[in-house]
Amino acid sequence: MTAAAPLPPAAATGWIPRRVLVTRSARNWAHGRAIAARAAALGSDVIELPGDRLSLALPDDPKRAYAAAKATLAVTVAPPSKRRLQPIAPSADWRVDLAEGCPAHCSYCYLAGSLKGPPITRAYANLDEILAVLPDYLGDGTITSRSRHRAHEGTTYEASCYTDPLALEHLTGSLSAAIRWFGAWQAAAQLRFTSKFADVAPLLPLDHQRRTRMRASLNPPRFARFEGGTARVAARIAALRRMADHGYPIGLTIAPIIAADGWEAAYRTLIADVAAALAGAPDLDLTIELITHRFTPGSKAVLEGWYPGSSLDMSEANRTTKRTKFGGEKQVYDAATMRALRSFFEREIADALPAARILYWT
Repeated sequence: MTAAAPLPPAAATGWIPRRVLVTRSARNWAHGRAIAARAAALGSDVIELPGDRLSLALPDDPKRAYAAAKATLAVTVAPPSKRRLQPIAPSADWRVDLAEGCPAHCSYCYLAGSLKGPPITRAYANLDEILAVLPDYLGDGTITSRSRHRAHEGTTYEASCYTDPLALEHLTGSLSAAIRWFGAWQAAAQLRFTSKFADVAPLLPLDHQRRTRMRASLNPPRFARFEGGTARVAARIAALRRMADHGYPIGLTIAPIIAADGWEAAYRTLIADVAAALAGAPDLDLTIELITHRFTPGSKAVLEGWYPGSSLDMSEANRTTKRTKFGGEKQVYDAATMRALRSFFEREIADALPAARILYWT
């Protein structure tokens, strides 16, 4: 099996980039040419670059420059540095990047300040090379490979650290190719991805062999207003049930948990809605990841430039400064707020979703 197998016709829905920049090296890969062909069929302006440097003349006005970058997809080749996998605690053993960037407009986006340059989404053409290195990392890692509580998951590979692969699937087909690859890999390994999108139809018939876990990234509808360009929360929950019905292990990524007025009622309703949607799901394998809202000084500055006037609270009220392992600073909820949030979620999940496993709280 090769990752560059012919892709099915492009979907008629989903993000359609205004322009697609295709580097010279990306055109050497069948997968890269197929992505460009799909985008062209959907009406994108496909531009073949003479070299491998991304060149996009952006307006001087920051708002227009942001809009132009978010409307652009670049088809590039992942360099060797991207194919040397990095740990991705607490989610998985290793991070595997099928793409970088996201077409959504989330006013809390944690990628802000993490990725360099304008927010262009990049899809990688050399998917075969990316997947080929994964066996080198089998059995290594500290999150699941050597964990007494999660060792049954095998070596885990997270595909949604720097992107939402489902948001791009109608253009790239990369997620489907990766799922098929893991399904054929006779090893104790698992592909993981989380998404704020809901078009899972291309994934349902795949021979996944239960080696891929899809998680829906969820917030109550009142907080989902900060997630522009994504699928409705109800649609994400319905997509999760469809994946479970087709034998996939599934999960919830409740993130970022926002401690605004009325949060208890909002999150209680969200958990109840998930429980109702998953009731009676066959052979349910459900995990939950709980991630509270946090931001760095750099990400706050970027986000306030991208989304001026957003009502998302990024003040220092109920916050404390936490040092990162790289020596930076981030603002997290203070100890009292964290205790209240954590006890609430552990109690509500135990009551409404007793079969679920909470993987971590952060």
